[in-house]
This record gives sequence, C-alpha cells and structure tokens, in this order.
Amino acid sequence: MTRDEIETLIARTALGERAAFSSLYEHTSAKLFGICLRVLHDRAEAEEAAQEAYVKIWRHADRYRANGLSPMTWLIAIARNTSIDRARKRREAQPGLDAAEAMADAPPGPEAQAIASSESGQLNACLDELEAGHAGAVRRAYLEGETYAELAAHYDVPLNTMRTWLRRSLLKLRECLTR
Repeated sequence: MTRDEIETLIARTALGERAAFSSLYEHTSAKLFGICLRVLHDRAEAEEAAQEAYVKIWRHADRYRANGLSPMTWLIAIARNTSIDRARKRREAQPGLDAAEAMADAPPGPEAQAIASSESGQLNACLDELEAGHAGAVRRAYLEGETYAELAAHYDVPLNTMRTWLRRSLLKLRECLTR
C-alpha cells in the first residue's frame, strides 16, 4: 500500500468508517504485530498489545495529520509506545527487592568471616576517632538507613549541616581506613 492510500484509510477511519479501519488493519497488522513482538518478546502479550494499539488508532485517528511524514511512522509509534507501556507494567508487577530480602543468603565461610571481623574492627576503631554525634549519625545513616532529614531532626540541626557532618565524617573514615 502506498503512503497516500494509508493516509486515506486513516482519514476515513477518523470519520468512523469501519470498512476503512478493517482495510487499514488488514494492510498494517503484520508490521505492527512485529513491532509489538520485538518489544515484548512474548507472542500472546504482543497480540494483546497490537489489539490495544488498534483500539487507540480507532479512537484517535482524527489526531493524525498528514505532514509529509509516513503514516506508518505514526502507526508504528502507537504500537511501539503501547508495547513499551505493557513492558513497564509487567516489570512493575514483578517482585522486586522485597522478594530478594526474603531469600536466604549462604553463610560466609571461615575466611570471609575472618576478613569481615578484621574490617569490622578497623571500621569501629575509625568510627571511635570521630566526634560522638558524628559517628552516631554515620552509623544511623549508613547502617540503619535513616535519611538526612530524619538525622537532622534527631540531632536537631539544619539539613545542610547534617549533610556536611556526614560528608566530612566519611572523608575522615576513608583517611583512617587507608592508614
């Protein structure tokens, strides 16, 4: 089909002509299904995405403007965006880090335990070199996961002051750990 013929079918579809929409589907469905399949990598889901894309084309055919660009570009964009939206929803529905937290870790071996114990001792010694409030803020931020805002409220200091405390403390820790 030529560009002009496809544009004519889109224009007639915008007017609600079912025969024009059927013809548009007949001539473009293989290409749009291929686009959906390439994005989703699942035949059943690609079929659903293609169907959803054609519903959008039916509803929004009046938005197409013949501006010298290929009408297939417009159709492909609709199919591709529909497929990408489906892929994003699928990713959001998958269990994330919450499921990973529930999984058991293999216990560390004796060598790893010895290294961790040594590193832990060195880290604690370096934390002891910091001012008490600063060491506590570092522990709460990086070991307990508190936010800068929570720490600032806890220590009753401005947010930027808390950021400065943590930054300077981390620099001192790095210096201490490299000795």
